[in-house]
Amino acid sequence: MIFNSLTYAGFLIVVFCLYWFVAKKSFRAQNAMLLVASYMFYGFWDWRFLFLLAFSTALDYFTGLKIYNAASTPARKTWLTISVVVNLGFLCMFKYFNFFVGSFAGFLKYFDLEPNIPLLNVILPVGISFYTFHGLSYVFDIYNRRIQPTTNIIDYSLFVSFFPLLVAGPIERATHLLPQVSRPRVFSSEKASDGLRQILWGLFKKIVIADNCALLVNDTFDNPDGYSSLSLIIGAVFFAFQIYCDFSGYTDIALGSARLLGFELLRNFNYPYFARDIAEFWRRWHISLTSWFKDYVYIPLGGNRGAKSKTIRNTIIVFLLSGLWHGANWTFVLWALFHAVLFVPLVIMGAKRKHAEPIRTMLPHLMDAVNILITFVLVTIGWIIFRAESASQAWLYFKDIVAPRSTTSILASHPEAYATAWFIIILLLVEWVQKQRLHGLNFVPSRVPQIFRFVLYTAIIIFLVWFGGKPEEFIYFQF
Repeated sequence: MIFNSLTYAGFLIVVFCLYWFVAKKSFRAQNAMLLVASYMFYGFWDWRFLFLLAFSTALDYFTGLKIYNAASTPARKTWLTISVVVNLGFLCMFKYFNFFVGSFAGFLKYFDLEPNIPLLNVILPVGISFYTFHGLSYVFDIYNRRIQPTTNIIDYSLFVSFFPLLVAGPIERATHLLPQVSRPRVFSSEKASDGLRQILWGLFKKIVIADNCALLVNDTFDNPDGYSSLSLIIGAVFFAFQIYCDFSGYTDIALGSARLLGFELLRNFNYPYFARDIAEFWRRWHISLTSWFKDYVYIPLGGNRGAKSKTIRNTIIVFLLSGLWHGANWTFVLWALFHAVLFVPLVIMGAKRKHAEPIRTMLPHLMDAVNILITFVLVTIGWIIFRAESASQAWLYFKDIVAPRSTTSILASHPEAYATAWFIIILLLVEWVQKQRLHGLNFVPSRVPQIFRFVLYTAIIIFLVWFGGKPEEFIYFQF
């Protein structure tokens, strides 16, 4: 069940009605109903993985209690270690076992050895990276005395498996979401209306922009030597907007769905393509993952305390882990190293917080505009590595940009790209105007004429129906 489907629309309507009209007298009943709905939602992908989700949930619930009630520090560390090892063990088995075994076998072949190492024939459980990190944040926060464990298994299970965030985030924290789960929610028509607007904006980004970009992007990356240099550059730019609109579109739908039910999830995107350097980009892109690694890896390693060399070491470790988190492929490692190379000079110069304050003026200063453009170009170069199926394909793509083998234009075979380009321009204009707001349609209705709102919503719905591309799964489902 994907967010950009009629099935999900019907599912959300049913859940909304049961939640606010049938189970409204007790938030405990609401929690139980949401938990059942969340497991049904996840079961649509593959019911067999429900057992893995339930086991992971039970493990962290139990170890959280043990950590909190342990009589000594060694005992607390023991239970924390059990949780971390088992959680990461399952994650590595499903996601990284074949990658590391295959890489090791490839290394041995350089020495004329032919290893016969069996691989696991398993399917990657959707969302495993996300709900694993949900659970780990819970036990880490208990261990660090930031929170007390909940004794209500339903509340904790809902925190881990809440369906809007289950398969692709945002990566929630127990300090933020669990208190919302553990207290009554009151329906707010204002929040619900804004949730619907955010869902609509997310659908526009996903269906109208990302899915249409995918047509051109897939063609250029599958056959880079068949197109001109300019076509490959266009393909890379389109992928930059595909992955942004795909992932942030998912997040908008997730946050909007949660808001309909009275929950506020963590913000995951803050208009990253308006960033003026790589450090600002990472404060705006996939915020929940970036902050997770900061709090649970970077700071425990020492953060920016001590010698500059240790800060650089910690930064590179975080980037490498972030790359591996995205997938079992050397392209993700290279992509992470590329960003680390861009980030480290800012660490050395002490300039990683240079652009801590967002641009508030309607028109940017010339230097801000130049920095935004440079940052976007650098990020797009990184996206080529990220999108490639292998390091060799990424190299071929870069090589054909510099020395193209063909003069064929990608636009000749993809005339829909012109309309997509206009939609990208509309996206940038709307989000620039709304850059101080939570999302593109986050405005106060009373301050906007009703006729304008009617025209705007109608236009977006027409775009969804008329210009919707071939339905594509969300990119981050594979992570």
